[in-house]
Amino acid sequence: MILAIGNKVVYPSQGPCRIRHIVKRVVDGKPIKFYHLFILGGSGGELYVPVDKAQAIGVRLLLDRSEIPELFGQLQRAVDSLGSGRQQAIDNSKRFSSGSPFDLAIIVESLTELRKTKALTIGQSQALGKARRLLIWEISEALEETREEAEGQLDQALEERQAERTLV
Repeated sequence: MILAIGNKVVYPSQGPCRIRHIVKRVVDGKPIKFYHLFILGGSGGELYVPVDKAQAIGVRLLLDRSEIPELFGQLQRAVDSLGSGRQQAIDNSKRFSSGSPFDLAIIVESLTELRKTKALTIGQSQALGKARRLLIWEISEALEETREEAEGQLDQALEERQAERTLV
């Protein structure tokens, strides 16, 4: 994967960023190139990611507009059993670390579905909130829409899934 200055990328668990610069720093006497990432969305945070480790860390290009329908389709598919609370927390941690929007969609769909049948734990509520926030943010950036518009589309996809389930 080749990234360039100006690309919009996603850093796992941080959300969409823009590559501002590629800088060279000396670490332990060795010159290393870093992507200087600026976190989008008003927080103004910055990250430095070694160029040669970016892919292993999970840094990836922002979803393309053409991938959004597939993402919404993921939200409408049933997920496997969530397992125990402990196993679910482990699985969700792996999904967050992957940086995949499709993994975030699994978290959102499964916890939204679980919330309909029982109260979520504090950890589950926090995971759902974080996954929703990251997913909405990426959809917003990919479609160049407001976060409110992206959230509306996400909620609509979830509602369509529920409507299909009641018809079955």
